[in-house]
Amino acid sequence: MLIIQFTGLSGCGKTTLANQVKLLLEAQNKSVEILDGDQYRHTLCKDLGFSKTDRYENIRRLANLAMSFTLNKEVLIIAAINPYEEIRKELEIKYNAKTVWVNCELKELLRRDTKGLYKRAMLADHDPDKLFNLTGINDIYETPSSYDLQINTHTETVPQSVDRILGFIAQQL
Repeated sequence: MLIIQFTGLSGCGKTTLANQVKLLLEAQNKSVEILDGDQYRHTLCKDLGFSKTDRYENIRRLANLAMSFTLNKEVLIIAAINPYEEIRKELEIKYNAKTVWVNCELKELLRRDTKGLYKRAMLADHDPDKLFNLTGINDIYETPSSYDLQINTHTETVPQSVDRILGFIAQQL
């Protein structure tokens, strides 16, 4: 059983990569579960906000949920922004989770802006549509000081990134 925590800013490709990795691993008859931070914000973590304490609790809940799948799944991927080094380290120690930093330059994130979050975060403070807690813009994202694999989605294609992740997983299993 392998737990992987993808960390990176909104729009960097965590969910896209996790879904592609899952498809290819399942084609190899491996059992995979993705715990997507965006999805679980609407269910398991719907009572949480975006304070540091709530963000820690969000990740702890996802990790605990991942542990509930360990009897049935070979690979568990937690795809969440996970902005704090301390909680990433906690998962490494407590669950032997491997960290994959899905890195993307801000210029590319602004270009992609699939959810319109960056546009909203850069509005004037008095604008009613202003987003005040976008990680990496007006909220903290601690760049990982250590990680098991770094993926650079601003320079790599999705297939290149997926191949690197699959290679990493193969080494771990």
